[in-house]
Parts: sequence; C-alpha cells; structure tokens
Amino acid sequence: MKKVNQFPIAKKIPQELSIHNETRIDNYYWLNNKEDQDVIDYLNLENVYAKQMMQHTEDFQKHLFEEMKGRIKEDDTSVPYKLNGYWYLTKYEAGQDYPIYIRKKETLEAEEELLFNCNDMAREYAYFNLGGISISPDNTMAAFSTDTVSRRQYTVQIKNLVTGEIYSDKILNTTGSATWGNDNKTLFYAMKDDVTLRSHKIFKHKLHTQSKTDIEVYHETDETFNTFVYKTKSKKYIVIGSSSTLSSEYRILKADTPDNEFKVFQTRTKDLEYNIAHYGDSFYIISNIENSTNFKVVKTSENNTEKEYWKDVIPHRKSVLIEDIEIFKAYLVINERENGLNKLRIISWNGEEDYYLPFESETYTAFIGNNPDFESDLLRYGYNALNTPGSVIDYNFKTKQSEIKKEQQVLGGKFKKENYETKRIWATASDGVKVPMSLVYKKDIKLDGTNPVLQYAYGSYGSTIDPSFSSIRLSLLDRGFIYAISHIRGGEFLGREWYENGKLLTKKNTFTDFIACSKYLIQQKYTSNEHLYAYGGSAGGLLMGAIINLNPELYNGILAAVPFVDVVTTMLDDTIPLTTGEYDEWGNPNELEYYNYMKSYSPYDNVEAKNYPNMLVTTGLHDSQVQYWEPAKWVAKLRALKTDSNILLLHIDMDSGHGGASGRFESLKEVALEYAFLLDLEGICS
Repeated sequence: MKKVNQFPIAKKIPQELSIHNETRIDNYYWLNNKEDQDVIDYLNLENVYAKQMMQHTEDFQKHLFEEMKGRIKEDDTSVPYKLNGYWYLTKYEAGQDYPIYIRKKETLEAEEELLFNCNDMAREYAYFNLGGISISPDNTMAAFSTDTVSRRQYTVQIKNLVTGEIYSDKILNTTGSATWGNDNKTLFYAMKDDVTLRSHKIFKHKLHTQSKTDIEVYHETDETFNTFVYKTKSKKYIVIGSSSTLSSEYRILKADTPDNEFKVFQTRTKDLEYNIAHYGDSFYIISNIENSTNFKVVKTSENNTEKEYWKDVIPHRKSVLIEDIEIFKAYLVINERENGLNKLRIISWNGEEDYYLPFESETYTAFIGNNPDFESDLLRYGYNALNTPGSVIDYNFKTKQSEIKKEQQVLGGKFKKENYETKRIWATASDGVKVPMSLVYKKDIKLDGTNPVLQYAYGSYGSTIDPSFSSIRLSLLDRGFIYAISHIRGGEFLGREWYENGKLLTKKNTFTDFIACSKYLIQQKYTSNEHLYAYGGSAGGLLMGAIINLNPELYNGILAAVPFVDVVTTMLDDTIPLTTGEYDEWGNPNELEYYNYMKSYSPYDNVEAKNYPNMLVTTGLHDSQVQYWEPAKWVAKLRALKTDSNILLLHIDMDSGHGGASGRFESLKEVALEYAFLLDLEGICS
C-alpha cells in the first residue's frame, strides 16, 4: 500500500475528567464540538488523507462497486402480502436508488396504486430515509415518516391515498412509527427527547390539527427506559411499551376507544421481561418470569393481566431459547433457538398438532416473515445459508406444503452455491468454554495457513449474528478469502446465558472469546497472523478496539465501522443519546466497581505505545448512536502513540449517520472501500 507521510496530527488540548478521586486527561476532548470549524477542518483533513492513501485503488474500488452492484437485480419486486383487503408490494426500478411502494385492491391483477416513490421524495437531499408507513383502518390514508439528516429523528405526515394530498399535519422529532386508532382520525406516536434522543413520551394526534395541540398520554420518566406504541395483530388493542435492558412494562387500550385511559398490563418489576400478543379473549406472553432464563410462553385473560394470573403454555427449557411467536386463527408459531440453530415450531390451538419445520444445515438462518393477516392459513418465513441465497417461503398449515415465493437472484452468471463450503467449528475460550464459528469459503482453496480470513462478530445486547448469505461477500470469497462469524458471548447464539456471560462485569468474555477464535483459526491453518483480518461495527467496533489492545499481533488488518470506543467518557455523559438506557448492558460508571471494570477495557483509555495492525476506521458526522468524535479521538490517540508504520485511516461520511449512506447502492461504495483496503493489503487488486 502506498505510504504518504502527511497524515493529520490532531492538536492536543488537555481536558481533565474527574470522578471517584481520579482524573483522566483527554487530549482530544475538543473534537466533540462539530460546531467548531477547527473540528470540521480536522475531519476534512482525515478524509483527504484517507483518499490520498487509497488513491491507487480508486479504479479497483469502482470495479468492486460495479461487480457487487452487478449481482443485484435492479428491477426487483418484493413478494406481496395482503392486509385488510389490499396487496402491498415494494419495487425497485433499474437505475433508481430508492424503493417504490404500491398496492393493489383485492387481487394482484388489479390496477397499481402508487403510495410513495422514494426516488422523487429523496431528490433534494444528500440523505433520505422513509421510515414507517401506517395505513388507516379504512384504507384511505397513510401516516408516513421521513429522516433527511440521518439522526433517526423522523417527521410524521399523513397522505390521502384517494386524492394524493399530503395534509398539513406535521409531527417532528418522532421515532418514525405511528399507530392509528380504529376511528381513522387518531394517531399515537412516540416523541424523542431533544437532547438525548431517548423516546420518552407518547402523544395522541387528531387528524387535521397542529401537533402543538397533541395530547400527551404517557411520559416515561425513568431515563433507563425507552417507550414505543403499536397495535396488536388482532387490531383490538393499542399498546404502549416501555423497555430497558432488563425490564419491561406495557399499557393497553381498546383501539375502538382511543380517547379512553390506558391500563397497566403488568407493573414493571426489576429483572422481569415480557412481551405481549393478543388472541381471542386472551393475551399470550413471552417472559422470563420465575427464573425462566431462556423465556417461556404463558397466557392470561384480557381482564386479569397481572403476572399472578399467568398460566404456562410453553414451559421453560434450559437448552431452548424462545425468541418470538406469531399468532394465527388456528395456529401458534414459535421461533426457537437450540444449540445456535433456528427452529420454527408449529402448534395448533386444538392441541392436535405440534411439530417443527425441517432444516438440515448447521450454517443457516430461518425466521418468521411478514404475517399481518390473522386469518391466513399460510406462514410466511425466510430461509438462507452462508452459501444459499435468501428465499421467501409460504408454508400451508393445512396441506403441510411449502411454496418458494421468491429466491434471491445472484446475477452475473458465475455464482453456484455448490462451489462454496460451509461449516461450523468450535474454539476453546480462555475459561474452557466452547465458542462456535460459522465459516464459508470456496471449495478449491487449500487450508494451509496462507489464506486470508475476515473474522466478524458483534457480541453485545444479546444480538445474535446468524450465518446468512451475502452476494456482496462473494467479492472476497471469489478472491480467496475465508469468511468467519464468531458467535461470541454477549450475543444469544447459545441462549440467554450466552448473553448474560458477556455483559456488565463479564464483558471481557466477549473480547477473549473473539481472540480464542482468532488463535484457533491460526492453529488449524485456516490462516496466519499475516493474513487474518477482523471486522466489527458499533459495539462490534468496541470489540475491535479491545482485541487490538490485547493481542494486536494476531491481525494484519482491522475494519472498525462506527466504533463505540470511548466507553467510559460516553457512559458518564447522560446527555448523549442512548447512554442512560445502557447502564444494564455496560454498567453505570458513576459506581466505582463498574467504572474500574469499564476503564480496564475501554479501547480509547487503553491505547498505548506499541505496534498496532493496519486499520480502516469509518464513521458518519450525524451518527446519533456512536457519535463521530469517538472514532475521531481514537484515531488521533493511536496516531500519537503507536510505534509501527502500518496504515491508519479514518473515513468520515459528512452526510450520514449510524447506518451509513442512504440509497440502495450508495452504501456499496463504502463496502468497496473496505474491501479494497483488505485486498490491497493482500496484494490482490484485480
């Protein structure tokens, strides 16, 4: 890779940060003020330097972009679903970046009705995202939301689907979703706090009124909770939810009477988590009540919703995690996970049937799809594997037959799934625990230690990274890369305890698990430390920062996307979005025990004078989840302290936030940059 000497050097302005009778010095704290022109100038210098360093790969990046784009069907249409007498579809047209939403009345042969053409709506903006679309019960209106900044602060508006008129109603600073009462004139929505962006209030809006007259129906005052609102699939209830990492609480109101008062379903209790679904005269609940670590399904009547009335439907099982349920008029479908594998269980309400859909691979993903029709005899679900493109499948409860409604097309004529090997292997962690990995690679490569490996993981919030297909990833696999997903603790791949043992005061298991997987890949000659690369984003970016502080010698290169690396300072600042709601995940550093533990692994606080791998760090100026200054400060400190001459690049998207660029293909340009960075380090530029 081309060496350029003029990398940016951030000025040092020491800032004292004191707590627990200790003072930390942060030389780059000044970077958190994007209103300061010096900050913008510095970020622009980083972008210029990154572009300069990668200039020799620009043609290759363009080639990768076109290659990845060329596998994607541009003129594409989703599988239609039926809701309240209409079929709804999303389609893309060749040459267009954004989706078009349409519907057809009663039959798929009916005339198209245009709901939203996002290509027209996005034309004036550098960033555009259409959030939730909520159709009124009488099918004549759509509440929709837009974000044109990438801060995930959505504006809700209402469109008349008969005349095409967009009403003057405009609701700012929402989460993006809105829920209709059954009267076709009342909307419920969640408002965000202006400073922290925490969703903290539920309002009621009446059609054709100004938002300043909206009525507050709920205020979530606990700063560790977020609130949200939705309607049950049965359409009978409006539900207000409040959730933190470890507790939840719901309020219910009949949707036919939107001006009545909400009733608490079950008062929040420390460490009690539950979710509710309505059917008939009962509610079905997924809960960890009575130490049900992996959750169980219980039911209760509409009139007696408190936990003392809950009765078991599906009991707790130590080896099976219950992730989700879907209710139909004749069947209950349960999304379970056992030994890391997805399972879809089907139970008839009459008690005559109880069985699982068959899946045979060890590296697949199956999930319940979009099933809004309560009366349907079909279960829509999705399936894919590391070497198998995604399919949308309808399973008929009565005939027991499955119909593939759509299989993802991989264009270009080169892809054949039988040309790729997939497997699951197990590494041994430092405490003796077995940690699974899912691998995919071309069958013709030799496992002799010379192969480049891209090792990916997330490992936080109980979020499970399933082994799923990516046509984009083929650009690495076809050039000899092995792709490895490490299912480390902090996710729920092996059940709820897998998550509990990778958070709070056991968070370091997440990092040491990943390192154990890296060492195993090297020991088993899948790769070597000259060819091993690691990738993680957001909390996975924290993972990247931790592993290179612990074992930088294992990796030739690191991709860190929107990395959460300044853990202590961020978690001490309760004005930053998401902070207070995450004390149950990371701990509250205002308490000494958590402060010391967090400080012991926080990537930014533990940068030191030693060699680090080649690194590409990416962020977005408007990121509301991991603020841009975290990666910017981290890179500045690494530049000042690291003792090697390896590449260190910071790329800032000045128009986007946490999710990256908007537009269907625009995000591929960042992937092309990341892949070019890796492939250039491997000497592969074609």
